[in-house]
Amino acid sequence: MRRAPLIALALLTGCATYHPQPVSQPELARQFEARSLASEALHEWFARSRGHDVEPWPPQHWDRASLTLAAYFYNPALEVARAQWRTAKAGIEAAGAIPNPVLQLPFQYAVPNPGPGAPFTTGPALDIPIETAGKRGYRVDQATRLSDSARLALASEAWKTAAQVRDAMLALYAARERSTLLARKDVAMRAIGEMMAKRRALGEAAATDAAAARLADTQARADRASARAAGQGARAQLAAAVGVPVAALVGVDIDFNAVTAIPAAPSDADARHDAIFHRTDLLASLADYAAAESALQLEVAKQYPDLHFGPGYSYDTGTNRIAFGLAGITLPIFDQNQGGIAQAEAKRKEAAARTAALQDAILGDVDRSLASYRASAAVLPVADAHLAAARRQRDGAAAGFAAGNLDRLAWTQAQADYAASEVAHLDTLIAARKAANVLEDTMQRPLIRDETAPNIKLSEQDPRR
Repeated sequence: MRRAPLIALALLTGCATYHPQPVSQPELARQFEARSLASEALHEWFARSRGHDVEPWPPQHWDRASLTLAAYFYNPALEVARAQWRTAKAGIEAAGAIPNPVLQLPFQYAVPNPGPGAPFTTGPALDIPIETAGKRGYRVDQATRLSDSARLALASEAWKTAAQVRDAMLALYAARERSTLLARKDVAMRAIGEMMAKRRALGEAAATDAAAARLADTQARADRASARAAGQGARAQLAAAVGVPVAALVGVDIDFNAVTAIPAAPSDADARHDAIFHRTDLLASLADYAAAESALQLEVAKQYPDLHFGPGYSYDTGTNRIAFGLAGITLPIFDQNQGGIAQAEAKRKEAAARTAALQDAILGDVDRSLASYRASAAVLPVADAHLAAARRQRDGAAAGFAAGNLDRLAWTQAQADYAASEVAHLDTLIAARKAANVLEDTMQRPLIRDETAPNIKLSEQDPRR
């Protein structure tokens, strides 16, 4: 009996123990407010991801690639996707677990005693389950496919995160540029309003002309205020995409070159190829179909009963008995798992239909986004020509004013008109870039291959390990 505690201790040696990890809302808020683009933890993540140290730290300029890498570190949606993938990977280990044997300790007391020995029957016995028809392998294969699907869902979330950073940077650039251009227009329109008011007081301008100038002045102020508000919103949008508080972006010098370039549109064949072979949601759908295949194989295998081997020893009122029989076999007489097989077949057909529908939708989206981008890019040369003509007109007005052939009001109006042309040109450029972003999202491939851009697979790394 002294050995019983030792045996129990040996059996429990491999058991896992519970470690509490409470979640505190104040602590979560404190951690969020402490996030910074200059943190050493982020520095280590950059060095580990790029394979070399990053000096100086923090970088003097933050471009699309570096902000995307920071988002891979901070963005909470990616952390959720990583946790879901870890859960799916744990499912592989759970699916491959071998069923434990069952220890049986029966005891019976006989009255009257039928044997020559003590009047009881007792002894240890085992029930050892033996799975047949490869059920364990099918379970592992199904869990592996589901893990692949979760990994691809993480990659899809990584693309969404990178796209959010890209779109927020474009919105911030547009707001900044628009605010600068509208500031020049506002100054010109305010001067025009003052000059028209003076002319009206001298009787040299009609009341309607002075009122129109005041209206144009107030509209320019309103447009400028809207641009400033849009800039603040875009900054908050970028902070949310990266996963840091807005204060973390104060004083950060952002390089917008990668989000404002207008590359050439790919061919129809290349765009379709990229979409079919790089869309992680389509690859995840294929993994879900493979998991449904394994689930069907498992249900078919369940038609074959498992075995239960039952060796044991018993003391039966003086008689020693050793057993080597089968503890039980399920006879598939009434239920041959036809219901489970039918359900698994239906789910496989559903997965196939979902994959085919997704691919058709992707191809349709590629055609639409490609046509939209080509149309938007085709407008750019016209916008460039219009801006060049407006610049020549402004320069001509400047020369006329310097020569005394044009008064100050006409010269100021020419400046305001040119600022309006610049705003229109900026709007055309932003519209084309937004169409490019939609095309990139449809293919899940950047139109400009940047070797310094972080790979989506970087999102599979846990930045906190």
